[in-house]
This record gives sequence, structure tokens and C-alpha cells, in this order.
Amino acid sequence: MSSNERINCTPPMGITSNGVFQGSDPLHFALPLLILQICVVVALTRLLAFVLRPLRQPRVVAEIIGGVLLGPSALGRNSKFLNTLFPTTSLTILNTIANFGLIFFLFLVGVELDPKSLKQTSKKALNIAIGGIGLPFALGIGTSFVLKSTISKGVDEAPLLVFMGVALSITAFPVLARILAELKLLTTDLGRTAMSAAAVNDVVAWILLALAIALSGTGQSPIIALWVLLCGSGFLALCIFIFPPIFRWIARQCPKGEPVNELFVCVTLTMVLAAGFITDAIGIHALFGAFVVGVLVPKEGSFADALVEKVEDLVSGLFLPLYFVSSGLNTNVASIHGADSWGILVLVIFTACFGKIFGTFAVSLACRVPVRQAITLGFLMNTKGLVELIVLNIGKERGVLNDQTFAIMVLMALFTTFITTPLVIWAYKPLETKKAEEYKERTIQQKETNAQLRIIACYHGMSSIPTLINLIEASRGTGKIRGLHVYAMHLMELSERPSAILMVHKVRRNGLPFWNKGLARTSDSSQIVVAFDAFQQLSQVSIHPATVISHVSNMHEDICSSAARKHTSLIILPFHKQLRFDGYLESTREDLRYVNKHVLKYAPCSVGILVDRGLGGMSQVSSSNVNFVVTTLFFGGPDDREALSYGALMAEHTGIRVNVIRFIRDPSFAPEEVKLDIDTEADELMKSKLDEEFLAGFRKLGNDSIHYEEIIVDSSSAIMDAIRCYNHCNLFLVGRTSEGALAGALDIRKDCSELGNVGNLLISPEFKTTASVLVMQQYQNKEIDEPCIPLKSKNIHEEEEEA
Repeated sequence: MSSNERINCTPPMGITSNGVFQGSDPLHFALPLLILQICVVVALTRLLAFVLRPLRQPRVVAEIIGGVLLGPSALGRNSKFLNTLFPTTSLTILNTIANFGLIFFLFLVGVELDPKSLKQTSKKALNIAIGGIGLPFALGIGTSFVLKSTISKGVDEAPLLVFMGVALSITAFPVLARILAELKLLTTDLGRTAMSAAAVNDVVAWILLALAIALSGTGQSPIIALWVLLCGSGFLALCIFIFPPIFRWIARQCPKGEPVNELFVCVTLTMVLAAGFITDAIGIHALFGAFVVGVLVPKEGSFADALVEKVEDLVSGLFLPLYFVSSGLNTNVASIHGADSWGILVLVIFTACFGKIFGTFAVSLACRVPVRQAITLGFLMNTKGLVELIVLNIGKERGVLNDQTFAIMVLMALFTTFITTPLVIWAYKPLETKKAEEYKERTIQQKETNAQLRIIACYHGMSSIPTLINLIEASRGTGKIRGLHVYAMHLMELSERPSAILMVHKVRRNGLPFWNKGLARTSDSSQIVVAFDAFQQLSQVSIHPATVISHVSNMHEDICSSAARKHTSLIILPFHKQLRFDGYLESTREDLRYVNKHVLKYAPCSVGILVDRGLGGMSQVSSSNVNFVVTTLFFGGPDDREALSYGALMAEHTGIRVNVIRFIRDPSFAPEEVKLDIDTEADELMKSKLDEEFLAGFRKLGNDSIHYEEIIVDSSSAIMDAIRCYNHCNLFLVGRTSEGALAGALDIRKDCSELGNVGNLLISPEFKTTASVLVMQQYQNKEIDEPCIPLKSKNIHEEEEEA
């Protein structure tokens, strides 16, 4: 090079600008430009995820599409846009931040993967995994020869063979788990087999990728590749020897329910970075070190949960979308030109789909899996995602994949992931079962004396368990064997966060939902299951715990469909507000109110909403120590009749006393605003007749535990004063829609329409009480208009007729 020759170097970007008022352009400085890039990327990917939600596509599809749209394939074709938002001088910082976030995301993926579950993988799932890897890997090697002779001339053959084999044989484990959860398949035999096979596939893919990186990084001597593999193996053995004892000691210092020490979190994240540095220095990739550390984190206890909680939102919400944009900026669809290139794209897509689907299908049939499930397994194992993009980006960085090959492989990954959900819905439709058979006992009022009472009791967390068990104890009546059957349903929200899949691993009971007949203990819900198990052993109640993991928008579908299949008479829902330390109720999550409202609307049986103020205290009360006072307020109407029927059932328990307060309107009390809403006189007489017939049957029960009282009131204030006389009870039982002028005249602020007038009164700050409240709504069958006599008296009447 001549000494007089000049080289023009682009000056590095400054960090921050002086502001537009001093003539600085923020887009010419690193920090404000990075902030704008993150904002644009997050906004676009979230918008695409919202648009694709009706198609039930995982968020990774939206992120891949968003990255491609911002790159030279779409918006980036405008050079002014590309040079303004993603100038060449900013790409180093963008890629560094993206890979930094990817390191911690791969750490979270490692935390999601439980090595113990791999040891318990069935022979069938292992064979399916091998079949789903072997054939596409072989076809990938064959495809690499076609690429080598056409669009990838001059590329080292060995690395290309391995990279193409790995790229075509990968199954995206986290994406597959979310698709299974979205389609309610996680707890089916199909879902469990797919998850186990995908976990094995994931581990094998990482091993093969390490081999591919080792082969692609030399270009000189195979001895260097051998040294890379040996050092990588030594690093893995050292991690297995050193890290588990450290993590077990940290886990012992983090009791369940207590906050994790910040020092432990900081030390672990530093270990992740140190492991990434070592693997990068070895010549594999920094991602491997982070993944290994994540796998070695113990999955039991609160330590893993705390790590995920600290890291996941920032990483998956802000940093990870940058990686998809980084991939999108390297993807130029326009580079695929000519019949040969488009023909190779079709060949790659066909080879990837055929290898995965047919390989999995053939082995599944050999393992005696039904044809329909076998083809569905093939579709599921064909899922690609982030790991696929990692393989492709590493291949491009190492010079194994050129621009044209890289674009073809990205489109293949996008296509195969996009078609997975529609194909699975087409091939395997577990929700399209026969219509649930009709059953009579849809309400407590209609329940036969000797019939088994079936209840679905829903809860969101451990704090609700004591009240729920005490309510179940109160509901068991005389305690006859098989008299009460409770399905305890743990409601969990499915989200795109990594913790959602970690939760699925721990629970392992999800879907439509799956009823755990054996009360098997799971690592996450062991305390809850043990509590229910102990209560079942000490009582005559049959309890089947279950977990449903759904989006909040369709959680009510799981609850209602489960109630129809299980022929339940009552669904008990937790109120969306919880008790504060000062005695007031505060809203925790308004979207849970959405669930309650939709269950009230679509439930196939009666529904009760439980306002928990600590029924029986904050702990479970044994059967012999039960001493509850239940107050039932009766104004009239089917919901009040259902509440009173439930109260009569509770009165059969030896430790429960029931006060029944019937309010009768004084003839002088007739507010104008109520008069406008009263139906015709004939309808009022018919409703009154139904109430009178019901109460007549109720009073014939002859239970000494029931105190019945009628109170004549002439004003809304008189009603509230009468109710206050009973505010020292343990539980209020009321109807949601109390009929008649009295309930309608209550002058209260109706913040929660799902509780009705009386329910809103009992939770209002003006009404001081420590009693829990159960608001009942009776299932109304429009085909049945005749009145029902409650509980025992109905059967006494029938027995007299038979005699």
C-alpha cells in the first residue's frame, strides 16, 4: 500500500446528543437512536402479534415477520428509511444489545428445561425424537449438496452439511409448548409425548450446533476443531461438577414464600456472563455457557422462580425482539431471484416439512400410535422458532450461509412455524367432541337427596386454600360416603413469558383440564395438593385437584366445559378483590372479573362468587372443631331460593348453624322508582307463589340447626339495620338477583354488577363485617317452569306418592 494513499474512516457515533435546540440530530448519536430502534421494534412486533392472535399464532411468528419487514426485504428497500433508522454505524451496538439479551434468554430456556424429565422420557417418546431428528438431518445433508452446486459455491462442505442438517432437524421446544397450551393439548397423551420428544430434540440440536460451530470456525486444521470440542466437553463437565452444589446451597437459603436475596440473583447472573465468556473464548458461542448454567439451576423451590421473574420481562419484552430485527436486517428476500433460487426455496421447505412430518409419523406408527395422533405429532415436531434463527445467524456469521441461502432458510422457518397451528387444528380436534349429555342436577335446589353433589371450586393461589377447604367442609352435609365430589381447579394464566412454560413444566396438569385422579404431587403445587390430600383423608369428601392454564380471554370456556362434562351442580369462583390488612377489599386484577362475568353468562349450572374474608380464620378448621354461623338473606326469586337450598345443605353439618332471614315488604313501603320496574300483577303473584311453595317445603325440613325469621320492613334503612344485626356471622349466603321491591330499593353503589344489589351492600365500606360472602346465581332452564321443592322435602313428597 502506498504511503500517500488515504483511507476514509467513518467516525464513531457519540453517545448522547446536545439536543435539537443546539443543532444536534439525536439520530446521529448512539443512545437516542438505540432507544428509537427499540421503541419501533417493540411497537411493530406487538402490533403484528395482536393482528395474528385470531389465527392463534405464537408471538415468535410476529417477531420474525416484524424483523423481515424492517429489513431490506420490505421497509428497508427505502434506503433513506434504512439509513436513518438502522445506519451501518449503529448495527454493532444493536447486534451487541440483541446478543446480550439473547444470552439471558437462552439462560431462561435452560431454566425451563428440566434434566430430570429427560431421564423419565418414555421409550416411545425417545424413538419418536430420534425419528424426528434422523430423517430431516439426512435430508438436510442431501439438500446441502444441492446448495453447494448452485447458490452456495465456494462454501466449506463439512460445516454446510452439519448446519443444514441441524437447521432442518430442530424443533422449537418453547414455541411447541405454547402451541400445545394454546390448543389445550398439553395434558393429552399427544401433548405429553410431543413435549418429551421435543425436549430430547432440543438437547440433541444444541450438541449438533456445537459440533457445527467447531467445524465452521477453523478453515485450517481439523485438530483445532477437535480441541474446541474437547475444551467444550471439559467446560461442560466442570460446570456439572461445580455449579449444582452452589445452586443447591443458594436454593436452601431461599425459603418458599420469602423474597430471594438480591446477592444470590446477582451472583447467578454473573455466572451466566462468565460462562458465556468462557464458551466464546473456547470458540463455541457465548450462548452455550448461558444455556448450560440455566439447565443446572434447580427447578424446585422459589429460587428458579425468582430468577425468571427478575430477568424475563426486560429480556423477552425489549432485548429479544432486537435479535429478530438483527436477523431481519440480514434477510433480503430480493436476493432470491431466478427460477433456480425459487426452486431451491420450494425444495428446502418441502424437505424440511417432509423430513420432520414423515420421520415422526413413521416412527409413531411403529410405536403403535393411532394414525390421527401420529400425523399430528409430525405437524407439531415441525415447529421452528428462535433456536432456528440462532443456528442460521451463527451460520451466516461464520460464512457458512450466504445472503441467498440465509433468506431461503429464514422463509422456511417462518413458513413451517406459521402452518403448525392450522394443521394441528385440522388434523386433531379434541374440542370437537360429542355434545355433553343432559343431566338433571344443574342446581342445588334440584338435587336429589341421595344424589352426589358435584362442585367445581376455583382458586388462583395458595392464599385461597384455607377458606376453600373450610367451605367444602361446610358443604359436605351429613358426610355420607360419596355425598360430595369436589373438583378443585387451579386457574393459571397462560402468557408469552418464559415463566408460563416453566409453570407448565412444574404443574404438568393443564388443558381441558386434566383431572388428577391420583393426587400426584407436583413440584409447584405440592403444598396445595398435600392440603387437599390431607383433607380428603380426614373427611368423606372426594377431591380431584386440577390445573387449567389458559389465556384470560378464554379461561371461562375451560371452566364451563369442565362443569358440563363433570355434571356439576355448582361452580364456585373467587371474587376479583382481596382483603387488605385494614379490612377493605382491593382489586388485584380487573381481567379476572371478566372471567367471572362470562362464567355467570355461559355456565351450565349454578354459580357462586366467593368474597373471601377468611372463613374460619386463615387456616383450615378440622371437622370436629367447625363452629360456623351462616346467615341467608331471602328476598325472593330463583337466586335466593338457590342460596337458601345451599344453606339447608350446610345446616346438615353438626358444627354449623344457619340463620334464615326473610324480608317481607310492609304494604306502606312502595317507592316510586321501584313501581316503574314492577311487572304485571299476575307475574308478581306467580313469582310470590313460587317463593311461598319453596319456603313451605323448606320449613318442613325440621332441622334444629336452622333458625327461620321473618322481618317486616318499611324502608331500605330498615333492611340495612336488620342485616347489621347478623354481621357477626362467618358467612353470608345471598342471591345475585333478588326479586321484588325490597332488594331493588336498596340504595347502594353498584360497583360490581356480578354480585347484585345485596352482594354489593355486603362488600361496601359502609357495611362493617368480617364475614365472607357467597353470592349465588341459579341455573335457569327455560324448558322447566315448574317449581322445585328443596332437598329432603322433595324426596319425602315423592316417597309418599310412591307409597
